[in-house]
Amino acid sequence: MSSQDLPLILAGPLLRRVTPRRLNLWLALRQPVGIRLTLQWAESGAQHYTLEPGTAACRLQSAGERLHFVLVDIKPGGELPDDTWIDYRLELADAGGAWVDCAGLVDTLNYPGRDCPGFKLPARVSSILHGSCRKPHHPGGDGLLAADALLERLLAGSEARDDARPEWPSALVLSGDQVYADDVAGPLLRRIHRVIPLLGLPDEPFTGAGVDVAVEGAAALYRHPDCYYRREALLPRHRRNLAPLQALFGGVEKPVFTTVNAHNHLITLGEMLAMYLLVWSPALWELSTPAMPPGLDARQQARYREEEAALADFAAGLHRVQRLFAHLPVAMIFDDHDVTDDWNLSRAWEEAAYGNPFSSRVLGNALLAYLLCQGWGNNPEAFDEELLQRVQRTLAAPGGEDHDALLHDLQRFDQWHYHWPTTPPLVVADCRTHRWRSESAARKPSGLMDWEALTDLQHELRGLPAVLLVSSAPIFGVKLIEVIQRVFTWFGQPLMVDAENWMSHKGAASAILNIFRHSRTPGHFVILSGDVHYSFVYDVELRGRTRGPDIYQICSSGLRNTFPRRLLAILDRANRWLYHPRSPLNWLTRRRRMRVIPRKPEGTAHGRRLLNGCGVGLVELDDDGVPRRICQLLADGGEVDFSRREAESRWR
Repeated sequence: MSSQDLPLILAGPLLRRVTPRRLNLWLALRQPVGIRLTLQWAESGAQHYTLEPGTAACRLQSAGERLHFVLVDIKPGGELPDDTWIDYRLELADAGGAWVDCAGLVDTLNYPGRDCPGFKLPARVSSILHGSCRKPHHPGGDGLLAADALLERLLAGSEARDDARPEWPSALVLSGDQVYADDVAGPLLRRIHRVIPLLGLPDEPFTGAGVDVAVEGAAALYRHPDCYYRREALLPRHRRNLAPLQALFGGVEKPVFTTVNAHNHLITLGEMLAMYLLVWSPALWELSTPAMPPGLDARQQARYREEEAALADFAAGLHRVQRLFAHLPVAMIFDDHDVTDDWNLSRAWEEAAYGNPFSSRVLGNALLAYLLCQGWGNNPEAFDEELLQRVQRTLAAPGGEDHDALLHDLQRFDQWHYHWPTTPPLVVADCRTHRWRSESAARKPSGLMDWEALTDLQHELRGLPAVLLVSSAPIFGVKLIEVIQRVFTWFGQPLMVDAENWMSHKGAASAILNIFRHSRTPGHFVILSGDVHYSFVYDVELRGRTRGPDIYQICSSGLRNTFPRRLLAILDRANRWLYHPRSPLNWLTRRRRMRVIPRKPEGTAHGRRLLNGCGVGLVELDDDGVPRRICQLLADGGEVDFSRREAESRWR
């Protein structure tokens, strides 16, 4: 495929925030074109919107000669109706000015029996899908395909009444690690490098890398012998003065990027943007398969072939992922792998990472790509005209002072969090850039949100009867794993075990628990989380002078990633032994005076509480916002319900 043969739609359409008064839709196009959107429901007349790229209703960011990001942002005439199927027909202008239906450009976009995509806005959230952690070269299947299969079944049975069938989901919540910028398969990186020149993405000069790219730009990086499976040699390192106890774990020179899978860590802005297109759309997979890069040793060649097989399976399902995204509003928030492993874990990590101009550029590039492909559609009002103009200048000429200044400001941007006005409201927290940094020791883990962010969260929750709260990391996690993380932190090695949990920082732990105890706090909290690569559900009740809220900690992870099976089985069993209902260890925790009721994933081994398998979470709610069913739709087609076990509750 040459650049002239590129499809007009490179990715999308993705439904993003959709409310009765606002509709946001994201696309990546080969060229900026006029757009016509038609909304139709029931027997009403159609609403037509003709949009010119670059206007307020059709925002445009051009990243290259043949890569243009579009965010449609319209205010429908009158409110969109609740509980009604709304068809939308998206048409693009061709070179001759004729309108071409997106469904004709992407022939797998519609579900069987439909001639255009559509969506529904339930008056109340009675059903919601959620998941996290989608690594393309993981071999366990894709949970997003299970979500797509659910929508296909719901549409096929739309005329038949079935009380056991869930309602149409209000949204798909992706709670982190939508891409793995720090853990890229060799064949995927090879394809990224094939895509970059086809899209006409500009070169990006660097300074401070292990290869001289200051003059030649990123192209020198792509030709470097360490480009594939050896990029850790190019990534910066820093010197640290270690205490004697810490010195037991290694020398004083440490990598800035702490992931153990940094062999193909994305570096350039072009790589980051191409990655999003390849994980969300099949369009660019139609390119011929690139040859294995030269210079790999026998072990790397074997790994390359293994990853290539896993990626073939991943790519085969992308047309269904594209279809899913076109039919459900998709809410997104970053976690660490969207940028890099252990992102902002501690003050020491931040000082090392942002103190080096090369690593700061890499982190900023990932954040800029997140803005364009994820954050923009969550809450467009957060990104004002001045900021978007700066983004466009950087896209047009990356690598200069404007680029670095923009990334510096993005790393301090404080509006990544957002809420959608559903019923109950969907409140999405930023647990990565609002960190509560430790004052006692730079190496200690930071709190997941600082005092100001938690205070703002409390004000936002005040007076609500119920809430859907998205926290990328579980607020109530597996106690034994948190204890292990605490032990490693005491030894000065929080990075070895990803010591990121809400209880790892005393101030953040106390503040979030005080929010739950507040007299005006919601009566029902449904907490949607991911991050950990296994799934579980806890019902949590707070006791005091007055009865606290009911809290449902629901973790669904990963969409396409799993925890080491044998290790998780050991941790699951040990956690049940050490923290059984009568164990005194339950009192050695900051989460005292709580009744914790673990739910059992039905059909798993006796006693298991942690589910290990690729899939997507489904939560069904009653009219009060209380879960009436919590299950995991597995990538292999199975369904696992989490059932409540009163006898196994405990105070801790």
